[in-house]
Amino acid sequence: MPAPFALPVLALPTLALSPALVLAPLLGSPGAAPCGPASDDVVRIVVATDGSGDATTAQEAIDLAPTDAAGRVEIVFEPGRYAGRVVVDAAHDRLSFLGATGDPADVVITDDRAAGTPKPGGGTWGTSGSASVTVQGDDFRAEAVTFENAFDEAAHPEIAGHQAVAMKTAADRVAFENVRFLGNQDTLYLDSRSATVPGRVYVHDSYVEGDVDFIFGRATAVLHDTTINALPRASDPSGYVLAPSTSAAFSRGFLVIDSRIESAAPDGSYYLGRPWHPSSAPDNDPRAVVRDTWLGTYLKADPWTTMSGYDWAEGSNAEYDNAGPGAVVNAERPQLSDAAAADHEIGDYLAGSDGWAPQAGS
Repeated sequence: MPAPFALPVLALPTLALSPALVLAPLLGSPGAAPCGPASDDVVRIVVATDGSGDATTAQEAIDLAPTDAAGRVEIVFEPGRYAGRVVVDAAHDRLSFLGATGDPADVVITDDRAAGTPKPGGGTWGTSGSASVTVQGDDFRAEAVTFENAFDEAAHPEIAGHQAVAMKTAADRVAFENVRFLGNQDTLYLDSRSATVPGRVYVHDSYVEGDVDFIFGRATAVLHDTTINALPRASDPSGYVLAPSTSAAFSRGFLVIDSRIESAAPDGSYYLGRPWHPSSAPDNDPRAVVRDTWLGTYLKADPWTTMSGYDWAEGSNAEYDNAGPGAVVNAERPQLSDAAAADHEIGDYLAGSDGWAPQAGS
């Protein structure tokens, strides 16, 4: 990361904001030089559990944030655990979550509900409702924080729906840098606003853990230089890493590149991916590419499998130039040609019509 520099703080009309902190921004705004002078338009809100900041919870800080700021709104978290469901609504675009220390372990944003957890007033939360954090505002960025769903499956045998999302994105141009996503089933839900509106997500230099479909959804997403930890399962020896549900209207699904998928699970106990066809989108086209990534012996020999009766269509999943003892090439594991791989670089997934290039700082 570039050397940090001071950003000025604009006072909100109704807030007395804390003194400016010395922090580098996560990434430059689209079209801007990533290391250029700080903008006078930046608004900063400090969150601290001890009451020394402008807010004591993540949601309180979001509610304080203006929706008409000329530039980015930075929410800076002092070390601590911040419990409670968090929603970044669509009106709050260009919002950043920044950990004050630079160590994501120091700031944990957490909740503990699952899909089957009863809701007040009746019913259950469902998969989307289980999310500890939901992001609906475009151009959201997070750096040096942890997003956790702490639902304990073993402690709640009465709850059947174990899907427990740590982070759900339903926005475009979402970027995570040096972030941890902690959970079990359905940890990281990468979605889009609708089946016809793409949602691009970039996860870089981060950590994701889980055991069942724990990176899933409809978004066009890149996981780059990231550690993916497939946790051993106590109840079932088989686990699943990826479960894309790519819309038929989108040309790209998930790309895992220059990363490491590791696990302490037994040899041959994990699937790399399976296609998710929600009941609302039976004709979608799930797609995933894993390339230039380390794989271990936890993988099955036929690591792409069915889900709810839907099989992987030919060409919808592929690998390329992977390494490690799990990088086996056989008839059950389609490989991209060199020519095809040239069409599956980071920019091919994220650029869109606006040239978004978060990996280059724009």
